Amino acid sequence: MPELSFLFSQYGRVVDLLPEMVLILDDKNRILDTNKTATDELGVVAQPSRPKYIFDIIPEDERIIFRRVLPFSDQLNFETKFCKRDGSTIDVMGLVRLLRLGQGKYWILFIRDVTEEKRKELDLLRFSNVIHNTINPIQITDADGMMVYVNPGFEKVSGYSNAELIGKNPRILRSGKHSKEFWSEVWRHIISGKVWVGRVENRRKDGNPFFTELVISPIVDSHGAIAGYLGAHRDITEQIILEQQLVRSQRMESIGTLAAGIAHEVGNPLTAISSLVQVIQRTSTDSFAKEKLELINSQVNRIARIIRELVDFSRPSTHVVKPTNINRIVKEALNIVQYGKKVKDITFTLELDEQLPEIAAVPDQIVQVFINILMNAVDSLDGRHGIITVQSRKNEHEVEVVVRDTGKGIEPLALEKIFEPFYTTKTTGQGTGLGLWVSYGIVKSFGGDVFVESIPEQGSVFTVSFPLKGA
Repeated sequence: MPELSFLFSQYGRVVDLLPEMVLILDDKNRILDTNKTATDELGVVAQPSRPKYIFDIIPEDERIIFRRVLPFSDQLNFETKFCKRDGSTIDVMGLVRLLRLGQGKYWILFIRDVTEEKRKELDLLRFSNVIHNTINPIQITDADGMMVYVNPGFEKVSGYSNAELIGKNPRILRSGKHSKEFWSEVWRHIISGKVWVGRVENRRKDGNPFFTELVISPIVDSHGAIAGYLGAHRDITEQIILEQQLVRSQRMESIGTLAAGIAHEVGNPLTAISSLVQVIQRTSTDSFAKEKLELINSQVNRIARIIRELVDFSRPSTHVVKPTNINRIVKEALNIVQYGKKVKDITFTLELDEQLPEIAAVPDQIVQVFINILMNAVDSLDGRHGIITVQSRKNEHEVEVVVRDTGKGIEPLALEKIFEPFYTTKTTGQGTGLGLWVSYGIVKSFGGDVFVESIPEQGSVFTVSFPLKGA
């Protein structure tokens, strides 16, 4: 191998300066020479009397794979493992180049240790799998706050697809419940490199709210600069809804107790006032006095009606619970509502599932519930043309009745108070504010629930659910 010796005698020192390992093989796969990096890492020293083969430094389970690339072509890239001087193994990537000198053929291997790169790739793969497959919603943004990644959990809770979110600012999810100052403070916090933790209310694609506990962590590069942000959410929507229902139930219970006392104390003097007014009406001949007495009497009757509703709500029902066909109840309520003066320009649409099972309830009370909800839908149209749709359906554990209207809708702040007693958005004298409160109490007494969704100027959706018998 005089040509090869000449080559290394002239350029060996240059090869020894390379950070990569360099090995020279003959056509029998013997290691003829190495540079200093290869000798230091692999402990290989070329000895003509005791030649070493390339397979001597490749772990046994890797040799079969390496043999498949033999014989070497003019140029070949490969990956394998090498045994180091201390007995450990390293991952390597290499390039083989054919060198012809005279009649001889030699292969020069340029090899790079990629063990650390492989470890980082594996860590990244593990991290990405954990992030991708966790049920918690995860989003990653760039330094400007634009989303570059969302996991399936985030798609599920937000209702948006990956394609609809990537490249967008997270503000498309904002519910409007948090002020600009709130978000400005969040940004000031994370831009400074700190982790922010808090609760946020966002809005799904379908308009429904979802609540999460959010941790925003800055992603810092090797130079200490912020390259992006990782937002890890924990969906607490169900928890928030249960908390709201608990508060509402406790409030209803306390108000019910108060209502019973008020009804008792006010009812007796009210009866006396009504009787006196009627006596004076019969004995008076003054038309002006009669007019004012009639006004008093109408207001007394209004108060009496409120008292009756309070009493009906606060005292235990004496009615008998029995199997009830919810579709029949809906039709009965609709027959009462749709012949009023306010409904002449309203179209009523029924979408009833005739295969619904019966529920356990008091029919007269449930009729009152749907009369109240339908009358609210009528009032929301305010004499305009519109559509009220009533749909019944069944899911796994419940029967639901959904009432949709195309009315003026309900403002978010009003929506939070809609089931509170004496709260009404109607003008004075147009409503007592007890209809929905009483309706909610009736439905809850049968183990059901009432949910409201509304978009101002677009309409409202009331969903009344009842548990299936035995559910």
